[in-house]
Amino acid sequence: MKKLVIVLIILIGMAICLPVFAQDSSDNRYSDTDIYYVNIPVEKIYTTSYGYIVLYRKGVNQIGRVAIPNEWFMLSAGKSEIITLPRGKNWPSMSVFYKDGEFSHVRLYVHRVKSHETWGNLSIVADVRGMFEGVETLQLEF
Repeated sequence: MKKLVIVLIILIGMAICLPVFAQDSSDNRYSDTDIYYVNIPVEKIYTTSYGYIVLYRKGVNQIGRVAIPNEWFMLSAGKSEIITLPRGKNWPSMSVFYKDGEFSHVRLYVHRVKSHETWGNLSIVADVRGMFEGVETLQLEF
């Protein structure tokens, strides 16, 4: 009898609480849009004072390059974020998200240790400022 009462109390509690946890689809900002992403393995990431230069594989023996400005990582712009990979043998990658066919944002999944082979250093005299000027979207090449 005690077990039956306990089960009934749990069922009634679930019935009362379930609507509280249900998701309201009218608040979902992506409910009426077409969102997709492309995940690309990263070959090398160069850190500069203007942002990140990411080299990625675009085909057999071909490398593509994109520049991601530092401003994209600010909350107001919100076009980019860096996510450190957990320990293990995960390889860094870049996920580029598109909303209604237009570039939305990019996520860089990077190795936590800067001595990993995917992190690179640029020469101090390298002038990369031009790569970051006026960048509003990410143009991938395949």
